[in-house]
Amino acid sequence: MDANAPLTDAILVLNAGSSSIKFELFKVVEDHAETRLDGQMEGIGASPHLIARDARRQVLADQRWSGPDVADHVTALARIMDGIEPGIAGRRIIAVGHRVVHGGPDLAEPMLVNDAAMDTLGKLIPLAPLHQPHNIAGIIAASNRFPGVPQIACFDTAFHRAHAWEADTFALPPEYYERGIRRYGFHGLSYEYISDMLAREEPALAAGRVVVAHLGNGSSLCAIHKGRSVDSTMGFTALDGVPMGTRCGQIDPGVLLHLMLTEKMDAADLTGLLYGNAGLKGMSGISQDVRDLEKSADPRAAQALTYYAWRVRREIGALAAALGGIDALVFTAGIGENARNLRAKICEGLGHLGITIDAEANQANAHEIAAPGSATRVLVRATDEEAMIARHVLGVLHRSKSA
Repeated sequence: MDANAPLTDAILVLNAGSSSIKFELFKVVEDHAETRLDGQMEGIGASPHLIARDARRQVLADQRWSGPDVADHVTALARIMDGIEPGIAGRRIIAVGHRVVHGGPDLAEPMLVNDAAMDTLGKLIPLAPLHQPHNIAGIIAASNRFPGVPQIACFDTAFHRAHAWEADTFALPPEYYERGIRRYGFHGLSYEYISDMLAREEPALAAGRVVVAHLGNGSSLCAIHKGRSVDSTMGFTALDGVPMGTRCGQIDPGVLLHLMLTEKMDAADLTGLLYGNAGLKGMSGISQDVRDLEKSADPRAAQALTYYAWRVRREIGALAAALGGIDALVFTAGIGENARNLRAKICEGLGHLGITIDAEANQANAHEIAAPGSATRVLVRATDEEAMIARHVLGVLHRSKSA
């Protein structure tokens, strides 16, 4: 490359988890961003593995280390940047965007992170103890690696902040709501991406009543009307709603009191059970992966999938009621986009909502899987939270320049 050639502006997007960092690099082209490479570092502190691919899906990096060699997020980000260096040659990172799970009751817009913002994000850790600390660690790692480069936080809860009071409150004395004990909803960046995509592709449909099913290792559903979130199955934490890979979904709080009083389980025990050994993994005793369960002859695997489909079907009905009807059902995320048999199982019995799917289209993972004559459209769409974050980063940068 010509050393005198001008550098191309780029945005780095990070999604930091407890033992992983997903990343995507976007080239800034006028007022939009184009993916140039993506990947993830998995197994931080245990069995670190970096995999990165360019926009043509060619492997840029595929490296492994021992746990002590990549023991934390700061080291992991350094390894990532070293590994993808050939892919970012000639690019200048002008901002880093971060997925932050919890914005609390007040943070409803992407924000430039400064010391005061970091203090606010830290105070929200009790609301998302298994996610927020790692999101913050990603911001710290990026700040160390790119001193002076704007760090921009984008919140998974923000898309749901326009809910009516009755959709967010619990039946508790009002002072609990004022103290932040309320339903927040999550996966907002995914729902926002799908909503924006529909607005571009099918504006008439986007103006109607849409239920989006974000089904993956973490699963939830959202009722959207005219591009705005009306209700969501997740509540105060990312445990509520439908069952997930390892999370329980909705559970009678009396069960927790019972386990505390009779089984002598403490908060740590309950956290381990509800977050890590429940859901598909806990019910089946086999795996959290739908593909493994569909292959298994163990009856517990079939039971887990049946329960998952039943709960998702039930929530579709509930969200349709919240909307006063339904014009479209959209499946997205890993399970939603790929688990054909489970999609079919979910849609069984939804004829009263005008939902009938075409078996052939469903098996082909077509974008439109509703049967001819189905009153309600049924779509399958890929989500892209990182692209949504990149758009928000550009918006924050533009606003800061014009301020």
